[in-house]
Amino acid sequence: MPLTISAADFKAMPRKTVRVLNTHNQKTETYEGVPLEVLLQKAGVPQGDALRGKLMTTSVLVDAADGYEVVFSLAELDSAFTDSDVLIADTMDGSPLGENEGPFKLIAPHDKRPARWVRMLKSVTVVAPKSS
Repeated sequence: MPLTISAADFKAMPRKTVRVLNTHNQKTETYEGVPLEVLLQKAGVPQGDALRGKLMTTSVLVDAADGYEVVFSLAELDSAFTDSDVLIADTMDGSPLGENEGPFKLIAPHDKRPARWVRMLKSVTVVAPKSS
C-alpha cells in the first residue's frame, strides 16, 4: 500500500541538514530535508533488529520524473547498519529546489560520486525479496 505524505506532513517530520560537495559543479551545497530512513520507518518498512535473513535482499528503487532510476539496498538506508545520511531534500542553500531539481531531490552524501542523487524525485519503492 502506497504511503502518501502531504507537503505539510513532510515539513513537520524530523529534518536534517547535510553539507556536501557536488562534484558535477564543484560547489559545496547545503541541503535540508527528511532522512529517507524516517520515511521508510513511517511506511512500516522493517529496520534495525527486524532487518535480517531474507529481508537483507530488500532493495529500494528511486525514480525521477525524467525516467532516471537508482537502487539502494535497504540495509544501506538503516542507521543500525551504516551512517548513510541519505536525504530527501526540499531545500538547497536555504531556498526551495528549482524547477529542474525539485520539488524533491534525493541526496546520498557519502557516495563518492553523485550518480545516485535523484533530482525531480517522483517515487520511492521498496522491492521485497523474491520468494523461494
